[in-house]
Amino acid sequence: MDDIFDWSRYGELLGLVGNSVIACGIIGIVGGLIGVFVMQRDMAFAVHGISELTFAGAAVALLLGVDVLVGSTIGSLLAALIVGLLGTRARDRNSIVGVLMPFGLGIGILCLSLYPGRSANKFGLLTGQIVSVGFDKLGLLVGGSVVVLAALLIIWRPLSFDSLDPDVALSRGVPTRSLSVVFMIALALTVAIAVQVIGALLVLALLVTPAAAAMQVVKSSLAVPLLSMVFGLVSAVGGILVAIGSTLPVSPFITTISFVIYLVCRVIAAVRARSLA
Repeated sequence: MDDIFDWSRYGELLGLVGNSVIACGIIGIVGGLIGVFVMQRDMAFAVHGISELTFAGAAVALLLGVDVLVGSTIGSLLAALIVGLLGTRARDRNSIVGVLMPFGLGIGILCLSLYPGRSANKFGLLTGQIVSVGFDKLGLLVGGSVVVLAALLIIWRPLSFDSLDPDVALSRGVPTRSLSVVFMIALALTVAIAVQVIGALLVLALLVTPAAAAMQVVKSSLAVPLLSMVFGLVSAVGGILVAIGSTLPVSPFITTISFVIYLVCRVIAAVRARSLA
């Protein structure tokens, strides 16, 4: 364990990655909020598919010497537009995601195999890593998060209606296809942001697990997103605070904290159900 954890220079290291902690907090909040709609719209599989094309875009950018955030954003937006325009029905969406996933993963692996730089950069795209986030990149993360939050607030009511009862929403004149595209773009931006910290393979831990946990213990339309954001914030910030004192990537800690929260919520839900029986 001494080879993995070293707390002797924790304060010094924490000062160096202050921006990374802030970035994790922002990602946890945004991921927790948008994850509520991911769960309501049964799109957990789509998140994984978008993350694979995000990984491909980031890997291409890494190979070409372009900013990885730009590459990941382009890849995620491309995936979101494809899924949003062609996959309005769950069956079609799952088929499209099933096609995109191996394609994105294959392109990403090809680019990483051709990349001559440090192996840590390759590994980080898949599983995340702690890096000192500069103010320029932090500004981009904050800007992207603000765009996502603003978009969700604008379309919140019709999106909630469409997510819970799409057939009735369509019959009432709700522009379901347009909502799907806007939501997919917001989801793509969130995935692109989250990949910078937790990696492409484990992005579900911040975009699905917090919302799934919150739905186990609360039912209110207000309480679910609030609790989901709290769970996402605790998972992301808690994970990076522990990872600072270790030699491991940040993602195992974030995913573990997120999973423990989910298990606790499941236990609480089970106890409640037994007491009411």
